[in-house]
Amino acid sequence: MELDDELCLCFHVTKRKVLNYLRVEKPRAASQLSDCYGAGTGCGWCRTYLRRLYEEVVQHGQPSEGEPTAEQYAAQRSQYVRAGGGTPPPGATPINSPTGHDPDRTAGSDPPPPDEPGP
Repeated sequence: MELDDELCLCFHVTKRKVLNYLRVEKPRAASQLSDCYGAGTGCGWCRTYLRRLYEEVVQHGQPSEGEPTAEQYAAQRSQYVRAGGGTPPPGATPINSPTGHDPDRTAGSDPPPPDEPGP
């Protein structure tokens, strides 16, 4: 997983944002990562990964190797959601997005809801 890949696909929180939050804010518990743009508060898929990332950074100063690719991560999240593991909020990366990035989303903006006209 690359630094600019999304860890929290519900709120579009990248690995870079989480690592910077860990470095700057120095949270005392993994649950405090929810203060990083809401990471982990949507469908719940990323909580295990966020917890592991927190523990690796606290114990070793950096994340370990062997992470899934963005495509693998998004596919696993899709399976999790389809199995009833959680419900992504409106605006989340679609569960069928193969890369973990919503192709209809532009930086800093959310697409209009399907029943409303665009700009």
